[in-house]
Amino acid sequence: MNPIITLLKEHHISDEQIQSLFQSLTDNPLMAMATLSQLGIPADKMQQLMAMVMQNPALIKEAVEELGLDFAKVEAAKAKLQQNA
Repeated sequence: MNPIITLLKEHHISDEQIQSLFQSLTDNPLMAMATLSQLGIPADKMQQLMAMVMQNPALIKEAVEELGLDFAKVEAAKAKLQQNA
């Protein structure tokens, strides 16, 4: 299992919430960050999660694919954010 998903499950985040989080990531990465902050994960674990993603960004792609979502949408959303920056 993907380490991002594992960490979320360790903090009693439901499958539905995980699916929703990654669905929002594919639609709007900024909204995903807001959703993630509302899950009540302790700050130290959130830092661990962010460090994990920064060291290995491919983990997001793996998690999205594991959940059966379309990673191309993540890339499209990321490109849109970069255009607006």
